[in-house]
Order: sequence, then C-alpha cells, then structure tokens
Amino acid sequence: MSNLELVADNHSKSQHILSITKSQPDVLQPIRQWLDNLQICNPKVARFLYKAIPGQCPFERDITLFGYKLAHIPPLCKLNPLYDQLAGLRFRSLCYLVDQCGETI
Repeated sequence: MSNLELVADNHSKSQHILSITKSQPDVLQPIRQWLDNLQICNPKVARFLYKAIPGQCPFERDITLFGYKLAHIPPLCKLNPLYDQLAGLRFRSLCYLVDQCGETI
C-alpha cells in the first residue's frame, strides 16, 4: 500500500468514527440549555451559587517535597460534561452581585 492509500484509508476510518459519535444523541443537552438559560434575579440564590461552584478546579495540585516540585496533577474539571455551563452560571452570579446588588467580592 502506498502512503497516499494509507492516508485515504485512515481518513475514511476517522470520518466513520466521527459519524458514529455525531449520530448518538446528547442526553445532557437539555440540562446544558437549562443551565445556560437560567437567569439570576435573587441575591440569596446568586450568593449561594457563587459560593457553591468553585472558581477553579479543587483537584489541581502541585506535589512538592523540600521546596522542589515533583509532579503536577492537572485540573480534571474539563472532564465534567457540564463544566462550561457551571462556570458560566458562577460568572453570571458574580456579575449580578456586583452590578445589580453593588457588592464587592
């Protein structure tokens, strides 16, 4: 098999895999839309959401020994399928508290 045939074969396999993954329904899409469309209009709810949703991944760590960095555990929040929606909700809560309520955070 020539290099051109190998590239064409790999391309057709990757297209097949992409079509399989695209054909599966996204079961979390209704939850994503609900979170994206959620309006913040209550200071108590905004404060609760701002405090409950972490601003950064709580699992990210640097492992150090005697001041030397031995390893880094990367943030795993991107593995959460609702990460972007929750981060947006926290940001909207923060904006509501600052802009509408005049709070300083």
